[in-house]
Amino acid sequence: MVTKRHRMRIARDRLMVGLMVLAAAVCLLPLIDILWIVGRRGAPGFSLATLLTPTSGVAGGLANAIVGTLVLVFAALVLAAPLGVFGALYVSELAPRRLASFIRNAAETLTGVPSIVLGYFGYVTMVVWFGWGFSLLAAAITLMIMMLPYILRSSDLAMQKVPEELRRASLALGATPTSTALRIVLRASVPGILTGVILATGIAMGETAPLIYTAGWSSYMPTGQLVHSPVGYLTYVVWTYINEPFDSAHALAYAGAFVLILLVLCFNIIGRLIVRRSAQ
Repeated sequence: MVTKRHRMRIARDRLMVGLMVLAAAVCLLPLIDILWIVGRRGAPGFSLATLLTPTSGVAGGLANAIVGTLVLVFAALVLAAPLGVFGALYVSELAPRRLASFIRNAAETLTGVPSIVLGYFGYVTMVVWFGWGFSLLAAAITLMIMMLPYILRSSDLAMQKVPEELRRASLALGATPTSTALRIVLRASVPGILTGVILATGIAMGETAPLIYTAGWSSYMPTGQLVHSPVGYLTYVVWTYINEPFDSAHALAYAGAFVLILLVLCFNIIGRLIVRRSAQ
């Protein structure tokens, strides 16, 4: 027999489920609207010629911006991933408690620093003070500073979730703390580490402010020169060309946004597949 109390619990449960579905829909609607607008306006300008032709004034293609974006993000990732992962390993396994707490708080604080502040820091120190000019190296280091706390904190959290029994078993078999951290904890934390890397890379791909101050802009393909050589990137096209009074510039801006979304989506899909395979 269904009591009144039981019916009330069922009603409350259905109400909460309905509220959660409504909240999820509210979160998804702006995303769907953005994807629809960018896809509807950017897909017509998406062609092989757009992918293979560099920008020329307010027209042309996106080849230099696509390659520049990939080069900048890859260079920043090469710098940030080892520092973030091994820094998290030290914080989680080897650092004294007070030092570990300080590093965690510093990383969390750094995630809240506006990206334009990091860009200005990169401009003052590397572009002006070091004399590198607008360059690949200055932009990559600035992006690395922005990506580092996300990788470090996500890796640290993944390592903290590794069962303590694995550590004790390794130490009981004669392994050193360092060997246990590298061979046991690090391997068990790979899915969480990759999730942090995916998050940090997606954030870096969508940044504009740090790159305006450090990478500048170039309509030419990246030369591979580390300093005194500006680099093109997709977010500059989106941010700048949409404000130009030309239809060709607007079409290129939407095409750039469309390509950027595709790049982030492809990277996330590939990353999730790697995470799923590594978790098996």
